[in-house]
Amino acid sequence: MAKRVVILDYGSGNLRSAERAVARVGADVEVTDDLGKAARADGLVVPGVGAYAACMAGIEQLGAGPTIAERVRAGAPVLGICVGMQILFDAGEEHGVVTKGLGLAPGEVKALHAPVVPHMGWNTVNWPQDTVLGAGLPADTRFYFVHSYAPTVIDAQAQAGVRVATAVHGEPFVAAFETDVLRATQFHPEKSGDAGAALLTNWLGTL
Repeated sequence: MAKRVVILDYGSGNLRSAERAVARVGADVEVTDDLGKAARADGLVVPGVGAYAACMAGIEQLGAGPTIAERVRAGAPVLGICVGMQILFDAGEEHGVVTKGLGLAPGEVKALHAPVVPHMGWNTVNWPQDTVLGAGLPADTRFYFVHSYAPTVIDAQAQAGVRVATAVHGEPFVAAFETDVLRATQFHPEKSGDAGAALLTNWLGTL
């Protein structure tokens, strides 16, 4: 039986491309704002595009924060994508304004220090040795990024038991992270072709 995956609709975009990508690797996918379905699904995807503060406002308006946190506490898999990854951290700073995040991963999201921002295009990822998301992918595998902000305090996450994958654009930043049930990518697997499909297949294998 196919795994049931909910893509959380909290007013952020990029829902349909994520839906198609997860369905293509064999999941039974539903896009919904129904928190009961989000709580009961085999896997929950938290997407996100645009501003950190706007995404958090959407999460708070829906009341989705406790549902996401409870899934993590209960050992039920969650996958964050792009700003959907960023809001899992303690806070995000944009234009001098700090917005509180969900606090499920340690650290803050800040502007990338790079000659060209946004970081837009294909980049390789340095996966940790015990990665699940990046398992079986060659070291030169490229994923598609579109962002101007990222968590950059990598040591703090590693010390907290979070497995961190990094990429470099001007400076090293968190390209993905993994705990036993909470996994997330700064890049867009749904826009990353075969590499993204392989990663989503790896994630489905954890459900």
